[in-house]
Amino acid sequence: MIPFDEGRARLLLARACASAGLPESGGARLLALGENAVFDLGDPAVVAKVGRGPELSDRAGRELGFARWLADRGIPVVRPYDAVPPEPNVVDGHPVTFWERLAPAERPARPVDLAPLLLALHRLPLPPFPLARRDLLAPVERWLASAEGHVDPADVAFLRDRRDDFAAALPGLPAQLPTGVIHGDALPRNVHIGADGPVLLDLEYASHDLREHDLVVLALSHDRYGVPAEEYRAFTEAYGWDVREWAGFAVLRGARETASASWVAQQAPGNPAALAEFRRRVDSLREGATGVRWYPF
Repeated sequence: MIPFDEGRARLLLARACASAGLPESGGARLLALGENAVFDLGDPAVVAKVGRGPELSDRAGRELGFARWLADRGIPVVRPYDAVPPEPNVVDGHPVTFWERLAPAERPARPVDLAPLLLALHRLPLPPFPLARRDLLAPVERWLASAEGHVDPADVAFLRDRRDDFAAALPGLPAQLPTGVIHGDALPRNVHIGADGPVLLDLEYASHDLREHDLVVLALSHDRYGVPAEEYRAFTEAYGWDVREWAGFAVLRGARETASASWVAQQAPGNPAALAEFRRRVDSLREGATGVRWYPF
């Protein structure tokens, strides 16, 4: 398997830009490297997302369509770059999508900035195209398999067992909020604060599912990633409900923790910091240490 690193992503980006009629991407600036390699092309004012593998092609297409649908309904959202074809540009099986680059942020987003965006999103009807369920655990096997030979097999087995246990428990969760459109990864990092207010980013996990999914994310961020109590409280007051009061909270939180620990595994090959974070997360899950701090990666 060819490793997906910055060099590989740049080669794919160069071919996608050539195919789309965009200028050479040699000066593109890497913004993030995870499920996607995200690049700022500079001129034109475009951000490109290069998918890690072919399995992300359908999701990339849905993200483009969902973004256009939200924009048509007045939701402040990042917009696809419409000077290129409307579908993902597929290079060696990797989907590449192009987006309008936003003006520099006025300030970092805070948890409370999410609340009005989620309220607006959660009030929408279903779109005229299908949205999948938010299957947190579906990618776990792919993430763990990509780290084979680089992480402890006992840790992999532990996470697989957790995945199976939570996968069996999730379908029986009693919803408190109506099911409907959700963002799927509702974090402050996925909000851009522009001159006109907050704008929603990264729609690749948009789904039709329990709206509690969008609220558990920030509760876990409070528990694991250091979001201060007052910031979390401001978010729940603005939204109007604290998901920690919900009977299904522990199960959905545990499923997301399992996915979050597994996600880091794909970064472990050749990256000692990722390997250390993977071990930190797995060890805390083994020990039931729910207060151990995790670090974004």
